[in-house]
Amino acid sequence: MAVQEVSVIEGVGSLLDDDGKPKRRGTAWTASAHIITAVIGAGVLSLAWAMAQLGWIIGIALMLLFAIVNLYTSNLLADCYRSPDPITGKRNYAYMEAVRSNLGGKMHMVCAFVQYSNLVGLAIGYTITTAISVVTIRKINYFHHNGTAASCRFLINPYIIGFGTIEIILSQVPNFDKLSWLSIIAALMSFGYASIGAGLSIATVIQGKGKATYLMWGSKIQSPANNLWNMLIALGNIALASGYSLIAIDIQDSLRSLPPENEVMKMANKISISTMVVFFLVCACSGYATFGSETPGNILLSSGFKEPFWLIDLANVFIVVHLLGAYQVVVQPIFSAVETCASQRWPSSSFVNGKYPFRIGKMKFSLSFFRLVWRSIFVVLVTILAMAMPFFNEMLALLGAMGFYPLTIYFPVEMYIARKKIKRGAKRWLGLKTLSLVFMLLSMAIACAAIHGMNQALRKYKFFMYKE
Repeated sequence: MAVQEVSVIEGVGSLLDDDGKPKRRGTAWTASAHIITAVIGAGVLSLAWAMAQLGWIIGIALMLLFAIVNLYTSNLLADCYRSPDPITGKRNYAYMEAVRSNLGGKMHMVCAFVQYSNLVGLAIGYTITTAISVVTIRKINYFHHNGTAASCRFLINPYIIGFGTIEIILSQVPNFDKLSWLSIIAALMSFGYASIGAGLSIATVIQGKGKATYLMWGSKIQSPANNLWNMLIALGNIALASGYSLIAIDIQDSLRSLPPENEVMKMANKISISTMVVFFLVCACSGYATFGSETPGNILLSSGFKEPFWLIDLANVFIVVHLLGAYQVVVQPIFSAVETCASQRWPSSSFVNGKYPFRIGKMKFSLSFFRLVWRSIFVVLVTILAMAMPFFNEMLALLGAMGFYPLTIYFPVEMYIARKKIKRGAKRWLGLKTLSLVFMLLSMAIACAAIHGMNQALRKYKFFMYKE
């Protein structure tokens, strides 16, 4: 009897991780899929515009610089998942927990505010972009029947509402561990539309239809002041497109324990950032070579390519499907934080903690009433905010400035210094602090430019009446 009891306990234990939670199943490839879904998204389509503001030399150099810095600090962050030892220490389930474990004090509250406000902003941006992609499909079909010189505009609010409705359903997927299938589909879609955008650009250049480009400083048709503002906004676009640290800890929490999570996450960082650099450079360079100083904010939306109409339609369908999944990737940390707090606050509540299994055909599901109600309210609020915020490039730049420096640079650097007990004034300390200072100043400049751009756009905009 004793032997049977031991075997039962071991059998149950084999289904659990060292923290008593169900065994995590993530690998370097699923983690890479989550990261690629986040970074090769709406932001990649704005990089041709960013290149047009910066010129060839500065644009390419900054994309490579951001990628190198991002890889370095992401690897620092990977070692913060467990504390104090990166292999055998206690798990930190969220970014703010890693900050609290390594830095102490109230810094984790600052981290939480920056991280979650930035994630909400990304969700709003994805909602806007998806609606504009659907409108683009309608406009491209209109151009096909009436000629590309024809003029047409559509109110985007109905499509924002439709996207929000679908996200209410998808938001019932419990966590990252159950989201791998959606991230893999979304990652494939991102490869699809990025490849279409790059392919159309390269074909246009080969045909000799490309526009004039510049080695330095981007456009020559604007005033120096406007050039400077646009260059800073372009930097914000690059920062947003390349950053994913705000969801990195949550992704790492989905990985298997063997090999150690930090080693697997570092491999995922290399895979995803290498992939990111290739796609970024191909899309940015080919798009700029095609449109020159007239490069639109998004080469696949209605202000960009218009023919062949069926291929542009297909690319925008890919964008819509990708952003359906990307939205879930960026909001999962918010969902997890709120539901964990609610579970701890009301541990005996059946509304908060109850799980009710049901099936549709052969598919099994688990319904949580709290998850259903709160996540639906969240999506509704994001949808309403999206209908009031149409500023694509400026908003991308502001989000990049808000999120890239504190989450990608400051906190990983400070946690590394604290963990390694690097002495003040040492060469490594000076190097890390210099890196942090440079990107802090850069982020402040980007934020100023983004706010300036949004202020200019607000003068021409009527709330909830945006047409594309």
